[in-house]
Amino acid sequence: MEPNRREKFGLCPLCQRECYLTFHHLIPRKVHRREFFKKNYSKDELNRGLDICRLCHNGIHDLYDEMTLAKEFASLDLLLADRGLSKHFEWVAKQKIRKPRNRS
Repeated sequence: MEPNRREKFGLCPLCQRECYLTFHHLIPRKVHRREFFKKNYSKDELNRGLDICRLCHNGIHDLYDEMTLAKEFASLDLLLADRGLSKHFEWVAKQKIRKPRNRS
């Protein structure tokens, strides 16, 4: 089974599980075209991110909209410091790691 070309296998910095990781933009791509972000951030800053597991990634986007993520959670430390997110990451850490489905 070949993983998605953007997925890597490794340690999720949020839940500490060894699993497939997906790229999370610290400033979501949806807001990159807004004037505030174009003026205040370089392209490199806009494209910074973390490789995190799918369950943590989904939890982040389920709890907060893109603008809130961009303005209030644009670093690993800020994500880990949030009470709601840290509860989610603790829950994820207890979940069994499932093998990805065969995508052929």
